[in-house]
Amino acid sequence: MSKRIFCILAIILVVYVYFAGLGDYGFVDPDEGRYSEIPREMIEAGDYITPRLNYVKYFEKPILHYWLTAASFKMFGQNEFAGRLTPVVLGLLGCVVTSALAYIITKDKCTSFVSAMILASSTLWFGISRINITDMTLTFFFTLSLFFFRLWAEDTQKFLWLCMFYVSMALTVLTKGLIGVVLPGGIAVIYALMTKQSKKILMRIFSPTAIIIFFIVNCIWFIPVCMANSDFFHFFFIREHFLRYTTKIHQRYQPFYWFIPILIAGLVPYTGTLYDSIKAMFGKCRLISKSDGIFLGLWFFITFIFFSFSNSKLVTYILPCFPPLAILAGASLSSFEGKEFRNFITINAVILIPLALTGIIWPTFTNDTRVIAMRIPAISLAVMLLVFTVSTFFLMYSKRTLFITCILGVLTMYSASGAFIVEGKLLSHKEAAAIIKTYEPDEVVVFQNLMQGMNFYLERRTITADTIDELEFGASQIDDADKYFITEYEAKNLWKGNKRIVITARSKNADYVRKTFINPIHEYITSADIVMMNF
Repeated sequence: MSKRIFCILAIILVVYVYFAGLGDYGFVDPDEGRYSEIPREMIEAGDYITPRLNYVKYFEKPILHYWLTAASFKMFGQNEFAGRLTPVVLGLLGCVVTSALAYIITKDKCTSFVSAMILASSTLWFGISRINITDMTLTFFFTLSLFFFRLWAEDTQKFLWLCMFYVSMALTVLTKGLIGVVLPGGIAVIYALMTKQSKKILMRIFSPTAIIIFFIVNCIWFIPVCMANSDFFHFFFIREHFLRYTTKIHQRYQPFYWFIPILIAGLVPYTGTLYDSIKAMFGKCRLISKSDGIFLGLWFFITFIFFSFSNSKLVTYILPCFPPLAILAGASLSSFEGKEFRNFITINAVILIPLALTGIIWPTFTNDTRVIAMRIPAISLAVMLLVFTVSTFFLMYSKRTLFITCILGVLTMYSASGAFIVEGKLLSHKEAAAIIKTYEPDEVVVFQNLMQGMNFYLERRTITADTIDELEFGASQIDDADKYFITEYEAKNLWKGNKRIVITARSKNADYVRKTFINPIHEYITSADIVMMNF
């Protein structure tokens, strides 16, 4: 089989694995419920400027991801496949951009292919590609911006590339805010200083025309939303940027080193490439020039350190670190011969074998229902990790094994895809919502949890009882907040009244809900929720 045919088949396999079963499970709460309900409400209200969640203003994120999801809903219907289509497509396109950048940097087709395959089959990249959240959208445009910067830095006479750099940064800002210009812009400037290209790059990068284009793209939404909402500017730029980064306002504080184990786990099954990737940043790879090593190293380290210093941390924040790592890893593996693979093989075996054994043993000796439910996907993944580990030993005898190893990496991700179905069953409100819709209640009260996916599946507003969390700002902007955001005491009074009421909560809180809302006429328990009715 020729290399071209092999690569085509590998690409088909990757696309299949990414799309397989994409709509077979409900939206996982809270994130998928939130980022699907906001576009649904946009479509329902016909308002594509002011985002709303449970029918109150929601300004925590900019608009672009919502627009893309709403467009997908318009084309394919309001369902799980359409909701996850944006991150899947952008995840795959991110692999394409990474592959193209790898080829521009190394001029090596093998590196281009291997880099894309490493990225596509790394755990964090694959996982986030199949979840409807904003992080893959952010990472794609972040990657695209530095792709165009690298093109322009090589030939600063190509003004189009500079404009595309600024357009891509603007789209990143429209996805996640000011980090969309702070990080790629900072990386570009520091790269110019470290490679002593101040005259070539810094004298031209701040082009007034390109800057105007950047602002024009951003003004498409920021001006209309500020005009429609006088409270937007302070909440979005002060609270959600400055205070989110510098304080513990969102209660997501983790220690500085927290992202290190996330990085190690997120690179599985290619974690063993980390050592050689870091060496490649410092010119220890024949396919990576010194300046490109600096470029990729800055991309990785500045992003990683920036989020490590943040007082608000989530697992997904370091996703933009993965494209440069994939290129460095791809270049390292493509340049190795024989025993040069030893570091990768050894480190990988040390990490993957214990991980695989844990996946086999842990579900057998735990009482955690979530872990037990993951038994089949865990064992499936564990077996593939062992197969992958064994395959890497053959790299010392034949470099052709590298292509087979890449295929096994993709199959390793596929073996774990059953975990998405399990998560959907445990954390989706789809089943409970289907029960509620058959009864057509007057009011639905969600208790002690926002249950954001419930709104999506019910296609209606719910009353929130005994919690408010991230809807606090939106609730403060409406006159009838006391009607839709109530206390436990008010919920009990509503339950005893004359209206047809549904109380729903997470099934783990079932005992407390039964004590609080007594004498239900109907009660249902699903894997995720308890549903009680007074009629």
